Amino acid sequence: MFEILKAFIAEVTGPAAPEREFLDDDYRLATAALLVHAASADGLIAPSERVRLRAIIETQFGLDESATSRLIALAEQSDKEAVDFFHFTNVLKRALDDRARHRIIEMMWDIVFADGVVTEFEENVVWRVAELLGVSTRDRVLLRQKAAGTARPAEPGPGPWGAINSKE
Repeated sequence: MFEILKAFIAEVTGPAAPEREFLDDDYRLATAALLVHAASADGLIAPSERVRLRAIIETQFGLDESATSRLIALAEQSDKEAVDFFHFTNVLKRALDDRARHRIIEMMWDIVFADGVVTEFEENVVWRVAELLGVSTRDRVLLRQKAAGTARPAEPGPGPWGAINSKE
């Protein structure tokens, strides 16, 4: 009887499901979801924003093309399902130090400036996320000014705030 039950469960669930690479409480997924939201805040993600998004994620998290594509797809889904930024920023506040949270805002500005046009919607998204992450208004504005002066199409670097690594 027990073997029949095991066989039934195995048949229903199929082969062992692979472990999800990016869990809901993964700071990389939270970061990517915020970057996707910033890129789409004006209603569409421009090709230059897509290129920049991919380059930032690959560089910051040391991912290959395939893992980057999976992370972006999960981030887009998470962003669609989210009702606000709290879940993402809460994950980031628990996992990252101040320096890394500043880096998140720097990356968001980088995405916003990627298409050469900054809308009030995009500015509002960065402002709200910065507030939730505890990034001061002064630092947010300085990071905006930096991004405005150094907007570039594809080659991200770790920036003055360094690459993002979790506290763990």
